[in-house]
Amino acid sequence: MFLFFSKLLPLFIYPLGLSCLLMLIAFILLWWYPKWSALVIFLAFTVTFMFSNSWISQGLIKSLEWQNLPPKELPSAEAIVVLGGGIKPANSPRPWVDFSEAGDRILHGVRLYQQGKAPLMILSGGRVDWKDGGNPESGDMAEIAEIMGVPKKAILQDTDSLNTYQNAVNVKQILDKNNINGTVLLVTSALHTPRSMLVFKKQKISVIPAPTDFLVTERDLQEIQDTWQGFLLNIIPDAANLQNSTKALKEYIGIIVYRLRGWL
Repeated sequence: MFLFFSKLLPLFIYPLGLSCLLMLIAFILLWWYPKWSALVIFLAFTVTFMFSNSWISQGLIKSLEWQNLPPKELPSAEAIVVLGGGIKPANSPRPWVDFSEAGDRILHGVRLYQQGKAPLMILSGGRVDWKDGGNPESGDMAEIAEIMGVPKKAILQDTDSLNTYQNAVNVKQILDKNNINGTVLLVTSALHTPRSMLVFKKQKISVIPAPTDFLVTERDLQEIQDTWQGFLLNIIPDAANLQNSTKALKEYIGIIVYRLRGWL
């Protein structure tokens, strides 16, 4: 139930949900207080416009993603931990599992393994029965890793975790069970890395960030600043920017909620 409400309640805080809520309020006020209704409509427009342009969107994303920029050469570790969230189950009519944008996580994890950064991969992620269903995401990631050449004996799985806190708790149990006391490389989306690092450190796991799936690059920032065309076009509202702003706000809300629950 906590998982359900954690996904439902923020919809009234995220830009799109908040704009829709404001428009509903404006519609109700229209009959009795038309002047107030106009103000609420303006607020809805402001929220949508502000969070759907690149200046705001990229600023929010960068503030999280660039906290843990990877070095040119990552050090070796005892295991590579890959968090789920990037693989869609093989639900019909998909012929196999599908990669979402965060599917870079398992690809990056396998690449680090092939580079000899660690002898083991720990894949962490279950699935919500009422949402996606199907096999645990860790199993789908394991299948991908094996196809890419990672031996089955080098893969350990956490099949039950449904959020970042459970990722850390279950991975800690796997590490203890296998007498792994050293440092691990933590692979997840760059946007998700700050919260993940805090949660894993809270579980007394020695982690080195190995972020991937960057949404904002140096080139993206230059595009806004270099030419007046880029400046103008990046002010125009765009649905992708609205989505990215929402992703960043979701992480900030997650950090607040996790801190209140004592998970950080």
